[in-house]
Amino acid sequence: MARRLNYRLLFVAVLILASASVEIAREYRPSFLRPDLRLYAYVGNSGDGTVSVIDLIRMGNIATIPVGGAPSGLRANPVLKQVWGVSTEGGYAFVIDAPTGRVAARIPVGVSPFAVDFSQDGARAFVAASGSATLVAIDCRTGQILARAHTGRHPWLAHLTPDGKQVLVPNREDSTLQIFDAASLNLLATIGVAAHPEQIAVLPDSSGAFVSSAASSEISAVDLRRRVLVANLRLTGTPSALLMKPDGGELYVNVPASHGLEIVDTWRTEVSDSMVLGSSPTSAAMLGNADLVYVSDATANSVTPIEMATRHLLPPILTGRHPGPCAIDPSGDLLLVANEDSADLAVIRIRTQSLMTMIPVGTRPSSLAIKLF
Repeated sequence: MARRLNYRLLFVAVLILASASVEIAREYRPSFLRPDLRLYAYVGNSGDGTVSVIDLIRMGNIATIPVGGAPSGLRANPVLKQVWGVSTEGGYAFVIDAPTGRVAARIPVGVSPFAVDFSQDGARAFVAASGSATLVAIDCRTGQILARAHTGRHPWLAHLTPDGKQVLVPNREDSTLQIFDAASLNLLATIGVAAHPEQIAVLPDSSGAFVSSAASSEISAVDLRRRVLVANLRLTGTPSALLMKPDGGELYVNVPASHGLEIVDTWRTEVSDSMVLGSSPTSAAMLGNADLVYVSDATANSVTPIEMATRHLLPPILTGRHPGPCAIDPSGDLLLVANEDSADLAVIRIRTQSLMTMIPVGTRPSSLAIKLF
């Protein structure tokens, strides 16, 4: 009798657990997501040469994909069911087929690439190779290189302007910004900027760009129509991440040395405001409406939400150790933060500003992409 009772209790417990799992899945599933759609996060792990695949509905790590040494620059193709990245040590771009979770191609691009960018129609990818001073355009469907160009010394990345007409390449050793025609990769202009340029943010109308310096407390403003340097703006420290407001009116610049965020008025081309956030703000992500900006703090092991309209800081949200790259899912429901030292992914519910879960990933996660397909 006791054994039969135990079986019944076990059966009831399984039913309760299954029911709870269904309810949790429904709670996690964004309202726009149909049952036949998948929402995955891809985390590039620079320490072990892998990409971790995270199911954002089931909240679990579902695959580990070997991609090669020092993967970086993960990006989801805006149209095709692909996730791209580069192997800095291997000198190639890799393409992950999202439905199968397999590496569909490895495309040699040159020595030491760091990042990849796409045309808006997802047809072309652009990669700059720092060690070989080259820029390539790649057909995303076939993996064939369509065009190649020489750059200055140590190009950091390739950034396509929103209108799809120009590719911008900052050259660290030359301290220049080069402008290439996106269709042919013909060189259009070379412009001197602040020392060791790295990150780029472009105005929505493609009329201007802002380029961060990795060796000085400056950010360069460039007129892309006249192709001239407008000004080198002084900051309180060396800039790291750049985040452009959707309407182009403000640029948010993380400055770890001064523990804060500096705000550039892009229409006046001047630093208009600054905010002290914490110990070492490194990366940032923004909701589509620009109401909230989230800034990760590598030393404080937290993310700080900011109401940008009022410049009001909300209470920090604890993450894992040494948080870095941040991303927000397409629905605006979830904030993801990759934690380099604790080797996990923090999943934060934006509606409640609270940590939902921590999901283990590979060693030293350093790049992050989200794909809905």
